[in-house]
Amino acid sequence: MTLEEDAPARRRRGEELERAILQAAWDQLLEGGYPGFTIDAVADRAQTSRSVIYRRWPDRGELMDATLAFGLNQGRVETPDTGSLRGDLLAMLRSSNLARSAIAPLLSVFMGAYYAESGRTFADVRRRAFGERAGTSMETILNRAVARGEVDPQRLTRRVRSVASDLFRHDLLMTAAPLPDEEIVAIVDEVFLPLVRT
Repeated sequence: MTLEEDAPARRRRGEELERAILQAAWDQLLEGGYPGFTIDAVADRAQTSRSVIYRRWPDRGELMDATLAFGLNQGRVETPDTGSLRGDLLAMLRSSNLARSAIAPLLSVFMGAYYAESGRTFADVRRRAFGERAGTSMETILNRAVARGEVDPQRLTRRVRSVASDLFRHDLLMTAAPLPDEEIVAIVDEVFLPLVRT
């Protein structure tokens, strides 16, 4: 026997245990979608007991909410600062494309049963996962562009502010694949910038 085999298994507690469970739950969700997302499957994958999970999340729905918040916040995209509105938008969408494209199939195809059962929408999931941070990168980028005189603040209506992100998210969810770079450039150059430039 090696020393590793002789050593007793170290018990995970607190934050470490919770993170291990959420990582196992996220992996289970990505692999099996909502139908394969059961307390038993998560407990097996996390190498823990059902009672340990139930002490933290009283039911499958609560565990799902925590899992989505955990998973969607992995690989969070930082707000770029390239010195121009166009550069910032392209950098943000390209980073999001790399970070989020792997989970697009999960949020569209595999989650229909979850949305139907819970009554929630993708917008609800996004709001619960990101809270007040939802959309703050775009706001920061736009505020800097206004300060630089690149855009007319009168044109920045609520709908215009979100149109680039909305188009990107729509295409990502509809195709369940990363967007080709030319599509990202088209969203910025053909749709967004003409709407906001003075």
